[in-house]
Amino acid sequence: MPKRTEFDSNSRRRFMSQAAIGGTALAAAAVSRGALAALPEVALQEVPGSTTAPLQPPTGRPYDPVVTLNGWTLPWRMNGGVKEFHLVAEPVVREMAPGFKAHLWGYNGQSPGPTIEVVEGDRVRLFVTNRLPEHTSVHWHGQRLPNGMDGVSGLTQPAIQPGKTFVYEFVARRPGTFMYHPHADEMVQMAMGMMGTWITHPREPRRTPGYAPVQRDFCLLMNAFDIDPGSATPKIMTMLDFNLWAWNSRVFPGIDSLNVRLGDRVRIRIGNLTMTNHPIHLHGHEFVVAGTDGGWTPPASRWPEVTADVAVGQMRAIEFVADEEGDWAFHCHKSHHTMNAMGHDVPTMIGVDHRGIAAQLGRLVPDYMAMGERGMADMTEMSMPLPDNTAPMMTGQGPFGSVEMGGMFSVLKVRRGQPHGDYRDPGWYAHPPGTSAREVDAPAAAPPRQGSAGQSAMPRADAAANPATEVRARKPAGHGAH
Repeated sequence: MPKRTEFDSNSRRRFMSQAAIGGTALAAAAVSRGALAALPEVALQEVPGSTTAPLQPPTGRPYDPVVTLNGWTLPWRMNGGVKEFHLVAEPVVREMAPGFKAHLWGYNGQSPGPTIEVVEGDRVRLFVTNRLPEHTSVHWHGQRLPNGMDGVSGLTQPAIQPGKTFVYEFVARRPGTFMYHPHADEMVQMAMGMMGTWITHPREPRRTPGYAPVQRDFCLLMNAFDIDPGSATPKIMTMLDFNLWAWNSRVFPGIDSLNVRLGDRVRIRIGNLTMTNHPIHLHGHEFVVAGTDGGWTPPASRWPEVTADVAVGQMRAIEFVADEEGDWAFHCHKSHHTMNAMGHDVPTMIGVDHRGIAAQLGRLVPDYMAMGERGMADMTEMSMPLPDNTAPMMTGQGPFGSVEMGGMFSVLKVRRGQPHGDYRDPGWYAHPPGTSAREVDAPAAAPPRQGSAGQSAMPRADAAANPATEVRARKPAGHGAH
């Protein structure tokens, strides 16, 4: 469970002392000492980066809680019938994969911030304290609320200056899955990891059109970073060429598996706060898109899918029955989103004989290693040294060897014996005899091969006057055309 730390006088002194950036004292707190003492406690995740068991609501209206992949739910306190939360925007350190830590911005000790869970009809009061070196705000993405609570700095509110605390208050009017993120210096702050998930549970589930109870309810946010190998701080001016595609600021093999019981009805809520779309693909099962940003979809409008595209700023909730045992891949189907940091300018060397040039270069550069002449899978078997604090490009050991994945990749583990409410990793699946692909003896004769590249459906009328021309395509560089 999340650890709660008192925002006592020592904490306030630390807070104010940390508000000096570059030797210049930042603005004083926006609330008085007495008011600050009355704020809800600042809660932190007890084991940062782990998938925490669902937070059963201790007060307020009951609901079926969600499980945040590699994350947690923010506790609250009841005050006169109002649910009060406390978010602290601050610099954080996030271990994105084993041994690879990034210096990000987030909330309450990590990126993304904790999931906020409420019930339709709840009056919610959210205190936001700014410990960043610049101003910020919080936009409650997709919510119906008073215009002045929408969180767009300069338009609906003054920005929250460093050292200040603002309060937002509104009624959670619509059930569904939403997000929260800054609307102040947005490109920088979101590129640094500032975001979180918001869940509004239905007040009357049986009377909510399109909503059905499930046994396992997961949520995750897709985000992206541009962090050079060997460094820890994201580059914030990147437009599209990100090199770390993440779920909840984690990259494979640092993403936990989704562990379910055979026969469970499963919901996975997916939000996208990157700068491109993501076709999310599940192996071994079909699902339906049961929810969007706008609410729950009518059952008659649903059809079976194995891949759902989640566009920028969108949320999709997929649902399925986990009726096939095994370890099933779950990932973005953009191939370059399933690898970790790499150079965009690496040449394609497939088919190039390195033997002569590699020997010559080795005399000049003792550590030179030829790579890519047979594809990139060899990289997982090489002992090439990496810069400190770098996640390998393709990694993760499965029961049969290297999985050769990174980025937006995880595993749905379906087990007959997984206890109800147990989210612990059951280990690797034991395939029944004869149900796993295996090597067989090769045929004695080589199979026939097609030698022709094919031909056009009909001849060109001007073929004689216009002989064939060879062209070469080049990937555009830079962002001048955007």
